[in-house]
Amino acid sequence: MRALEVADKLALLRATLLQEGAGAVRLRGTDWFAWVTAGGSSAVLLTTGVGIAEVLVTADDACVLTDEIEGERLRAEEVPGGFTFHIEPWAEPELRERFVAGAAQGRAILSDRPVGEERPLPLALRQRKLVLGDAEQVRYRLLGREAAEAMTEVLHRARPDWTEQQLAGAGAEALWRRGIHPALVLAAGARRLPLYRHATPSHEALGERAMLVFCARRHGLYANLTRFVSFGGAGSAPEAQRALMEVEATGLAAVAPGKSLSSVYHALAQAYHHADVEGAIREHHQGGITGYLAREIVATASTATQLEEGMAFAFNPSYGGMKIEDTFLLGPQGLENLTCDPGWPALDVHGRKRPLWLEAQA
Repeated sequence: MRALEVADKLALLRATLLQEGAGAVRLRGTDWFAWVTAGGSSAVLLTTGVGIAEVLVTADDACVLTDEIEGERLRAEEVPGGFTFHIEPWAEPELRERFVAGAAQGRAILSDRPVGEERPLPLALRQRKLVLGDAEQVRYRLLGREAAEAMTEVLHRARPDWTEQQLAGAGAEALWRRGIHPALVLAAGARRLPLYRHATPSHEALGERAMLVFCARRHGLYANLTRFVSFGGAGSAPEAQRALMEVEATGLAAVAPGKSLSSVYHALAQAYHHADVEGAIREHHQGGITGYLAREIVATASTATQLEEGMAFAFNPSYGGMKIEDTFLLGPQGLENLTCDPGWPALDVHGRKRPLWLEAQA
């Protein structure tokens, strides 16, 4: 199945070359590397968008560009059949540039991260990356389920005297144990929750409640989810939770094929207004399309991207120290929650199970 996926994607890239009159497509980002290799990883440093290898596609070749440090491991562990390799000495990167120039044969080079005279990828190709095929959806479902299970496992173990760093560390360990990259792990306790939307973990104890956030990556795909735990029945604010769920439900109801991403933003804006927290939409982005980036495109008031079946979404409405977030796939029957763990407490909100705060012993 992986070979067929790669073949389809290479055919798409070569059709793009023909349409654009270009000589080569050069894919530098870890996101595009994973996309074109059907789940391979060029990431070593987890926090960078450009990895230790690129892919160069021409009319008659698909070549992985890397150095002697990485070549054999990539060939053995990350890259499927259908690709050749250009491996240069790590101290002579200029050899790669000569190879690329020769492969393009004097014609334009298209790139996801263009440098110099390279041209950006056309919009149609960038849009195609957002629409996930059957094999990608299978990988995504497994990732989402396992990321959610990791979250549940960790928050059931958490204690109020844990520090935020302990909670984040436990979350990262649970993801690594499942073969998932902890691309982002945020943790905040009772004091810092209402203060910061992106609470990077500190040495402070959690206290009566805590939030844990994952952007969990495997095969290049991101499962994004947020959960809360309340210790000893303190601070769970059930009415406020339900109000936030209603805001989210309004946004999710706007996700449908043919609509624009901006229409979801405007639906959320109206929902915040109805909840009498109109300013909340300006205090943090609301999420958007996900997939091979934690956010491929963030929803704004003017984001014209048309929604299609096969796209994945992660919206994250928030206000007053609360947030709700899962990763959804848009299919023929509507939105499918990829990060739902049946073992997590949930409330039915307009026919969709949404996560409550976990009530744990103090």
